[in-house]
Amino acid sequence: MKSPITSFPAVPAPAEVGEAPTPPVPDTRRRPPVRAWLQPAVIALVLAAAFIGCYIGLQRDPQPHHVPIAVTGQELADRMSGALGDSVDVHPAADATAARRALERHEVSAALGEGPGGRLHLEVAGAAGPSTTSAVKSLVGAYAEGAGRQVTTQDVVPLTHYDSRGLAGFYLAFGVTLAGFVLAQNALGLAGLLHLRHRFWLLSAVSAAIGTVAAILAGPVLSAVPAPIVPLAFTLTLLAAAAAFATKLLGTYLGPVGVPAATLLLLTVGNSTSGAAISADLLPPAAHAVSALLPPGAAVRAITDLSYFHGAHVTGPLVTLAAWAVTAALLLGLRSRLHQTAAAS
Repeated sequence: MKSPITSFPAVPAPAEVGEAPTPPVPDTRRRPPVRAWLQPAVIALVLAAAFIGCYIGLQRDPQPHHVPIAVTGQELADRMSGALGDSVDVHPAADATAARRALERHEVSAALGEGPGGRLHLEVAGAAGPSTTSAVKSLVGAYAEGAGRQVTTQDVVPLTHYDSRGLAGFYLAFGVTLAGFVLAQNALGLAGLLHLRHRFWLLSAVSAAIGTVAAILAGPVLSAVPAPIVPLAFTLTLLAAAAAFATKLLGTYLGPVGVPAATLLLLTVGNSTSGAAISADLLPPAAHAVSALLPPGAAVRAITDLSYFHGAHVTGPLVTLAAWAVTAALLLGLRSRLHQTAAAS
């Protein structure tokens, strides 16, 4: 008598080394969980609302807050401060030369003095941004009209010819941030193929390439950003690294929600409050507070200082960018070390 033939389920062949495992086929007979529908829908709606709210909302009614103005003469400084209140932050200057020097070092946004016949002479820095220049002209014009005086205006730090609207720094920072973000997105998918140190080298090397290419394009090729090429490339390299390592950190710690969180933090809030499209002095207090602390805002300030103000205040923004990149890298390394320790125990 023959023994019955027993059939066993087929065992799939093991995947080759380095080959991605075959994803499981979903059971079409089972209703998908609510989370599978809800999470992507909520993320998409939140990002859309945040993007529109930030970019359109911040431009809806910008108001000057403590715009720094150097004023020659204590009497005129007192009158300006009393007439304009919290809209300006008056810095008394010893003379017109000292006021202009403060403007050229980007310590103030305008310099005001009195000329012959009681005429007011206003000096502005167009490189500080059209929104700032327009706000200062409106404030001083309102004061002069109320006092029955005339105003002459001179732009002593004008924008370059190929950046007449003052947006090159914003687009440059946005493009480099976006490149660093996309770089990290791709690196997140390489966790099973590359060791952490190799991914670190990838992020660092490509960030340097992004910064160098962006600096060459914006500077010598397009002549829209007149900053020295080496400091500009270094600044943009730090920006790309900050965006890449921060995105990698959020994606590693938060899982599927990490990349949308990086989109919200860097590409939405960071770029909309960077102070390029709308001057930081015209942002609401909350947006102004975070502007210089996020990588895009720090980068825009560094680009502007390097391009037009001889790098007078570039140290702070560079430290901010470096802190983002280094802190994110350290936290990624710490997480990997803790996982190795847990696996060994």
